[in-house]
This record gives sequence, C-alpha cells and structure tokens, in this order.
Amino acid sequence: MKKILFLAGCLLAGVNALQAQQPKPEWVTIKSANLRCWECKEKLDKYLLMENKANMESGMMTWKINLLQGEIKVQFLPDRTSASAIKAALNNAGFDADADKAEPEAYKLLPPICKRAEDGGGPQPRKACHVQPYN
Repeated sequence: MKKILFLAGCLLAGVNALQAQQPKPEWVTIKSANLRCWECKEKLDKYLLMENKANMESGMMTWKINLLQGEIKVQFLPDRTSASAIKAALNNAGFDADADKAEPEAYKLLPPICKRAEDGGGPQPRKACHVQPYN
C-alpha cells in the first residue's frame, strides 16, 4: 500500500513539474497605419501563416485583425517567439507595426489600397473596404 501511495505521489509531482515548464501564452496588440481593408487582411494572413511555419517555430498561436481600429492582436508562446519578432514579420510583410515602419521593398509590393493614408491608400470616401467583398 505504501508503494502505491509513493508511486501516485511521484506521478502527481511529475505532472505538476511538466505543467510548470510550459510557458503561458501571451498577447500583444500592434497598431498598423496601413492595415485597414479586407485585401490587406488576406495578404497579411497568408504571410503570417508562412512566416509562422518557416521562422517562428509555430510560436504564434492565433491572431485577430481589427480593420476598423487598424490593429492586430497576436497570441504567442514566449519561448518560441517574441513581440519584436512578430513586429518584424509585419514589417517584412509590408505593414507598419506600432512605431516601426514597413520594409520599403515589401511596402512597394502592397496593393494601392493597402498603402498608408499619406500615400493615397486606406479607406476611400463612401467605399467600405473593411467588409469582406461578395464573390
């Protein structure tokens, strides 16, 4: 009986140790001046899927893009990636990330509507671009 209790105690201690080693996911919210339309969202979604598989070791768990606010909320595992790496990925996709400007070459490849407002991009008067278009 003592052996069974000892083994059960060891098993519980092992499970607790495994749970303690798993880092908790964190959230980061990043503002982007040129993330305001559905086309931008689709382009960024595709890029982040590729980037997450290739360079971030699946550190990004999920993300939510709010086109009206021009922001993206990303849930990530801090032992696999960081907020600065996520911002760098946004910059490499052609999008601004908080105070960091997009990489110039990637920014040039964005569709005109995905450019910054000062470059003539973004929502146009009487044209809602934050709503998914009908096919």
